[in-house]
Parts: sequence; C-alpha cells; structure tokens
Amino acid sequence: MTLMQDWQSFNVAIEDYVATVLMNRPPVNAIDRVFREELVAIFDELSDRDDVRSIVLTGAGRAFCAGADIKERAGMKPEPGDYARHNRLTREGFYSIMECHKPVIAAINGAAIGAGLVLALSSDILLAAQEASVAMTEVDVGLAGGVRHALRFFGQSDARLMFYTARRLSGADLYRMGVALEIAREIAQKSPLAVRAAKTSFNITENLALRDGYRFEQSATVALSQTEDTKEAQRAFADKRKPVFKGR
Repeated sequence: MTLMQDWQSFNVAIEDYVATVLMNRPPVNAIDRVFREELVAIFDELSDRDDVRSIVLTGAGRAFCAGADIKERAGMKPEPGDYARHNRLTREGFYSIMECHKPVIAAINGAAIGAGLVLALSSDILLAAQEASVAMTEVDVGLAGGVRHALRFFGQSDARLMFYTARRLSGADLYRMGVALEIAREIAQKSPLAVRAAKTSFNITENLALRDGYRFEQSATVALSQTEDTKEAQRAFADKRKPVFKGR
C-alpha cells in the first residue's frame, strides 16, 4: 500500500491501482477553503499517477459530506474579489473530480447534503449504502446552486422536488412522491428568494453547458448572500432555530 502525503481534510491510500479518497473532517466532513484546496490537489495528482486506474471517494464517520461549512461562509467578508475567488475554488473542486482522467466512484456511506451531494454528482458512478441519504438543502440557508449538476443524474421532477423542499431522500428509495399539499407547504416554509432563484436556475440552465449553468447559479448565490433572508437563514442555522423569512 502506498500512502500519499498528509492532508488536513483527507486520508488517501493507493493499493492495487485503486485510490481511496476518504474525506476526514469531523464531525460531518463539511467543506471549507482548505478542504477545497486539498480536493483539487489530490484529484489533479491522482489524475496523473500511473499507479492509479480508478478512484473511490467516500467519507469517514456517519456522513459522506454535509456540504459547505456554513459557519465559514457566514463569516466571509464582502471584500472586493472574495466571492469570485471563493466561487472559482468551489468550481474547480468539482471539476477536478469530473475532469480526472480516472473513473471516480462515489461510495455514499451516509448523508450527502448540498455541496456534498454535488461532490458525489461530479463522480462517474454513484453507489449508496442502505443508511445513506441525499439532499439539496440550499433553500434552508438562503442559497442556490447545484441544479445543473443534479440534472445530470436526476430527472426534472425529482430534482425540483429535492431543491424546492430540501427534503432528504433515502439511499434505499431516493424518490417517493408525496401529497401535493404537503409538498407545497414545505416549499412555503423556505426562503422565497432562494426558491425563486432555484426555479430560475432550472429554467435558465436547462439548455446551458455545465460550466455556464453552474456559473449562472453561483452569480445567483452571490446575489442571495446579500439579502436579509439569507442572513436570517444562516443566523437561524447557527442558533438551531426556525428562520423567519421576509422575502427581501
């Protein structure tokens, strides 16, 4: 077994031409700046290594990846260039998986949420354990993003249900149709600005290339990040309470 260098957020091992990339940032493998930087470096290296022919991406502990580190994002200062740098690094993290020369299998061992699900969707093959679950919870924190990636694996109806409600789908049954009124009530409880941005993303990105579509979504997220609803959503997330949205 050949071990790559030490990483802060990952453990990487290579054996029999298979690289195992284990996300290891307790407690739920949330994605921060260091995580993104290491992700790009790891997959760029694995892409070029002759002793790697396929890659397994999975998570340590009870989660595959719980998505972006909301506490880090809430603390971002709106200095010129900050969001552009953040968005560029975020994009390149996903593209490093998609553009890797070796097939990448996402072994979803637990919850794959938001950007964590996009990590999985950037892979070539998805395998989910019975105890796994997936969710796109961007509307719960007043953000939008990942629509174009989701449409690579999910149909329009499934993807829209996931984004509009932030509902978690099980690994055993990733989609189950619910009662229409119940779904409508779930949507009504979300940030109206975030839901509107999600619908706009679906309608606009459907015919866009992946890179163009995701950049459009990132621009929408930057705009959402400046709204009162998003700030309220992130405060409520940190306070572990239900947010009160004002639609502005």
